[in-house]
Amino acid sequence: MKRSSTLPLIPTTPVAMFDIWKVGLMACELWSTSLSTITMRNHLWQTQPFFSPKMMQENQRMVTEKLEASMEAGLVIQKALFSSMNGQLAPWWVTSKHTMKPYHQRSSANSRRLAQ
Repeated sequence: MKRSSTLPLIPTTPVAMFDIWKVGLMACELWSTSLSTITMRNHLWQTQPFFSPKMMQENQRMVTEKLEASMEAGLVIQKALFSSMNGQLAPWWVTSKHTMKPYHQRSSANSRRLAQ
């Protein structure tokens, strides 16, 4: 059976290759900033009492930011799904970049904030 109007799994243009490179770079940055954030949060939990107002505020902020990022990523996935239902397919590297963006922004911001 022939497929009609499908997107290639492998990019065919230099611009698409550059987009894939950006997705890989974003994934590596997300991974490294997430690890540093986890390390800094563990250090905070070991050096300060859990019930202190500063720690309670930081823990609440952590949970709120994760929920917000997951809702934004879910919205991106829903938009991609609805677009594909209408025949407007986006390549996997574009959808991946848009889906990781909220997590990447918050992870980078957390890492900078906790490093101060």
